[in-house]
Amino acid sequence: MTEDSQANIDLYSIDKLMHETRHLAAKYRQATGSTLPVTGEIARFDVAKQLSLRLLEDMTLGHDAIGTGNREDLRILIKGRVIFEDSRSSPRIGQIKPDGRWDNVVLVLFDDNYEPVEMYEATSEDIIEAIDNKATTSKKRGAMSVAQFKIIGELVWTTEHGLETEVWDNQAE
Repeated sequence: MTEDSQANIDLYSIDKLMHETRHLAAKYRQATGSTLPVTGEIARFDVAKQLSLRLLEDMTLGHDAIGTGNREDLRILIKGRVIFEDSRSSPRIGQIKPDGRWDNVVLVLFDDNYEPVEMYEATSEDIIEAIDNKATTSKKRGAMSVAQFKIIGELVWTTEHGLETEVWDNQAE
């Protein structure tokens, strides 16, 4: 078996496993009201696939992937959040440590079925500025809402349009 054919089999197998994981996580939440802790791995998989990133296996580096193409050599931290229709709270993303071990953060938002809906990307400068501006009012440094991330980030992928050649900018000029 050639290396290319093995890579295609592995990618197909992972695609299938991720599909099953999404289905299982959604059914589990419907049955129990609780969530399975799989969002992070699904987010890593989806972002790497859709934005052509190279995932890293060493989770102690402080970032999840290395960029290719127009993100060449950027260290990317990946965050994921499922937005449940029945949720009444303002969803938050996990704490982002401004420790210099990443260049950009990509946030992927999922629907109730753990399918990706949108991906936003923000630079370290934008995130650190937002964290510093909020530091006086927040108890937890690095805590950020999904809404705040969407304001400072750029929409880089949607279910409907995929990766746009011209990145959408949601910031007023």
